[in-house]
Amino acid sequence: MIMERVNGKNILGLNGAGRIGKLTLWNHILNKHFGGIVVNVGRGVGKNLDALLHNIQNDSTYGSLNNFLYGHSGKKCEIKMIDSAQNLVEIDGIPVKFLQTARNPRDINWAAENVRLVVDCTGAFLDPTVPADNAKGSLRGHLEAGAEKVIASAPFKIKDSTQKMPADANMMVYGINHLEFDARKHHILSAASCTTTGLSHMMKPLLDTPETSTILTASMSTIHASTSTQSILDSVPSAGTGDLRKSRSVFNNIIITSTGAAKALEKIIPQVQEIGFMADSVRIPTNTASLIILNVTFHSPVNEIGEPVVTREFLNQIYKTAANGSLAGLLEFSELQNVSADMIGRRAAVVIEGVETHTRTGFMTLNPSVLKGFGVEIPQDIMIPVCHAKIFGWYDNEFGSYVNMLGKLTEYVDMKM
Repeated sequence: MIMERVNGKNILGLNGAGRIGKLTLWNHILNKHFGGIVVNVGRGVGKNLDALLHNIQNDSTYGSLNNFLYGHSGKKCEIKMIDSAQNLVEIDGIPVKFLQTARNPRDINWAAENVRLVVDCTGAFLDPTVPADNAKGSLRGHLEAGAEKVIASAPFKIKDSTQKMPADANMMVYGINHLEFDARKHHILSAASCTTTGLSHMMKPLLDTPETSTILTASMSTIHASTSTQSILDSVPSAGTGDLRKSRSVFNNIIITSTGAAKALEKIIPQVQEIGFMADSVRIPTNTASLIILNVTFHSPVNEIGEPVVTREFLNQIYKTAANGSLAGLLEFSELQNVSADMIGRRAAVVIEGVETHTRTGFMTLNPSVLKGFGVEIPQDIMIPVCHAKIFGWYDNEFGSYVNMLGKLTEYVDMKM
C-alpha cells in the first residue's frame, strides 16, 4: 500500500528510530503538518510490529506518547492497524508506515513512497561530500532513492580535509539562518547540533546589539546530559578511539569531553569567525536537559559619567527584548530559580537563566610605549573599559530544544519546496 498525499499535505520520510528519530516522529504526529510519515528502521525489531510500536509509544524520559500528546486530559492517542503486511498504522490520525529492510540510504525506495523530504536521524551519514553510490551509504543516497531534499539531525563532518562544503549543502538552525534556504540550490542540509542550536540563540541577540557586538573573546562550557554514545559501564575503547573518557561509566562519572559547537557556530553565524571562541563539554549522569555557561568579553562603552553601559540588567534586557521580539517562541527569558528537570520538554531553543547573569567591568591601560610599537603616538595612557559577562542558558538537548527546532526547520523546508 503506497502512502498518498492527504489534503495536499506531503509525506515525510524519517531514517532512523533512535532517540532523535522517535522524538521527531512524535513531534510531527503532534504538529500534523505532514499528511503521513514513512519511517525507515532498517532492521527487524523484536518479534513483530507490536514490539516496534511498543518502543514508539513509550519513553523513559518523556513518558508515553499518549501523555505527550494529551497529558492527563483523559483523551487517548488511538493507534489503528491499517495494513499489517505493509507495516502501515495510523497514529492519532496520521498514517505511519515502517520500513525494515534497507540500511543504505540509496536502497530506501523513497520515490515509491511519495517521499520528497527526508530527515536522516541515524547519525551515520554526516559527510555531504560522499557520493550516493558509496558502499557504506551517504546522505546523497537519499536523493538517488527519490527524495528531493534531506536534512541530517547532526552537524556535517567532512572527513577529507581537502574537500570543501558542496554548493548544494548548508548547515542551518531555525530562527538563526534558516531564511538562507534556497530550494533551487540546497538539497542537503544539516540542522547542526543541540548545543549549537542553544548557543546560537544566546549569541545572536548579543551580536545584534551595538553595545555588545564588539566581542573580544568568548568561551562556552555545556554541562551536558548523557547520550547513547557513552558507555553504561566501563568498557574497552574501540580501536582508534582518542577520547578514552567516553568509555567510562556514564552512571558514575562527570566526564570532560570536547564539543564541535563553536566550530559549527561559525557556519551558522559567520561573525563568530572573528572571535576567539573556545568550547568544551562536561557530561553528567542525567537523561536530558543541559546547560550552556557562556563567558563573553566585550569592549564595553561607558556613559557620560564613566559608568559601564553593559551591566547585568542591560544584558538581561537584551534577552527579554529578543524573547518578546525577533526570537519570540524560540528564546525564553526566566527569572525563576530553575533546575534541569524543569527544562525537560521545554519547547525553546534556549531558556536564559536571568538570575545568574553576571558582569564585571575593568579598565585595561595602554601606555604610549606599547602603542608606539604599532606606529601610534599618544601623549598619555589610555584607559579602555572591558566587560566580562557570564550568561547561563538551559536547553532540552533531546525534544524540547533540538527536536522542536529541527521540526520547525523541516516544516519550513517543506513549505518552500
